[in-house]
Amino acid sequence: MILSSTKATTSTSSTSGTSSSTTSVADPNTDPNAAQDRFLKLLVAQLNNQDPMNPLDNAQMTSQMAQINTVTGIQQLNQTMASMSAQFNSLQVMQGTALVGRSVMTEGNSVSITDKTGKGGFELGSAATGVKVEILTAGGQVVDTVNLGAQSAGRHTFDWDASKYTGSTEGLQFRITAVNGSTKLDSTALALSKVTAAGAEDGQLVLSLSNGKTINYSQIKALV
Repeated sequence: MILSSTKATTSTSSTSGTSSSTTSVADPNTDPNAAQDRFLKLLVAQLNNQDPMNPLDNAQMTSQMAQINTVTGIQQLNQTMASMSAQFNSLQVMQGTALVGRSVMTEGNSVSITDKTGKGGFELGSAATGVKVEILTAGGQVVDTVNLGAQSAGRHTFDWDASKYTGSTEGLQFRITAVNGSTKLDSTALALSKVTAAGAEDGQLVLSLSNGKTINYSQIKALV
């Protein structure tokens, strides 16, 4: 009776696979139904060819059935997780499109020029009694200096009047010098740039910036 019931199940599974193939073709290496079908065929072959003097006992059969159920469950879980991951990536991209056109601050020292005004930012780990911003050409030549005076710890922005600058604005950079009395403080330069596009890469939301860089969403320090 066991052999007959198993063969009937195998036939049903095979028929089901044939009918479903008219609409889509599942990968036989990852499809749980295909894996279960292969297992049942192997089990039937094992029963047909078992040693009559040493037949397969119920405990062995139960163990094998439990193993295939576990494998099938894991495969189905993997398929579900893969589907959820794809949906999450799509949702991330949709959310990322809301940032297109927005200005963001990321680590960098490039100067953003808009309407003859240069913009940038910086982050201080502790309060400073004096902060100086030097505007540099791509070759490192200082073209102007902006004195910001005392600044508190945290993130700040600055504006530079570029209306009197007659050189090329291509590649302009800035350098931050922060001090507390005679002690020089650590600072992090922050570049301002607009988001031009959003996408997904390796499950992460990535953004294309107007300065030509591509960053992960986690690299954004602030929205401006």
